[in-house]
Amino acid sequence: MISKATIKRIHALEMRKYRKNERLFVAEGPKLVNELYMSMKPVYVAALPEWIASNANLLNNTTYDTLTPEELQKASLLMHPQQVIALFQIPENELNPDLLKDELILMLDGVQDPGNLGTIARVADWFGIRHIICSPDTADIYNPKAVQATMGALARVKFYYTELAMVLSQYSGPIYGTFLDGNNIYKEELSRNGIIVMGNEGKGISQRTREMINRRLLIPNYPEGTLTTESLNVAIATSIVCAEFRRRSQ
Repeated sequence: MISKATIKRIHALEMRKYRKNERLFVAEGPKLVNELYMSMKPVYVAALPEWIASNANLLNNTTYDTLTPEELQKASLLMHPQQVIALFQIPENELNPDLLKDELILMLDGVQDPGNLGTIARVADWFGIRHIICSPDTADIYNPKAVQATMGALARVKFYYTELAMVLSQYSGPIYGTFLDGNNIYKEELSRNGIIVMGNEGKGISQRTREMINRRLLIPNYPEGTLTTESLNVAIATSIVCAEFRRRSQ
């Protein structure tokens, strides 16, 4: 049985200020929760009896409640609840400039949609990119919608929120960005390491960040130069760019 206070606490974590105060985020569903268990231990779990019976070994020293379907419906942030809700501690990821030297890093400049952000985390995980640096105005990766969209990538991909200009000003390697007037990515030389900057869904990369980019890339449409949609969704564009970088590195 779950208390009304606990349900209220779960729902409060939809709001960024409560996540920030409590340093907690919500994850729901067997696949997502079990993926996160690989790298972090939840501080609280609420689940249906069948999930608890199948995952009893994961619940050692963890506070948990067994729910009825009706209680799960009340506690869940999803339209269609999925057996289990877990609260995890938000990690304190500290950005180490040394990790930038030999890694391929994603940098997000004002990405606003939590779904896009979570999908980008999933893309990064697929292509072995372990660090994503975000501007302060980028959506919160611990927003419940973003967390669900990561499909567990948060178990392996670290996020950092900081002023991008400060990081870029201290970086001497290649800094890539996608632009409609950039150079064809399929014809440009791409490095194994570097920073790839992806911009806001509507405005693209901010002017201040744009001035610090030294490798301008274009994802060409096909046939190149024909009339088409204005631009690609930022998560789709990130997938294409990451795939091409990794293809070249093989």
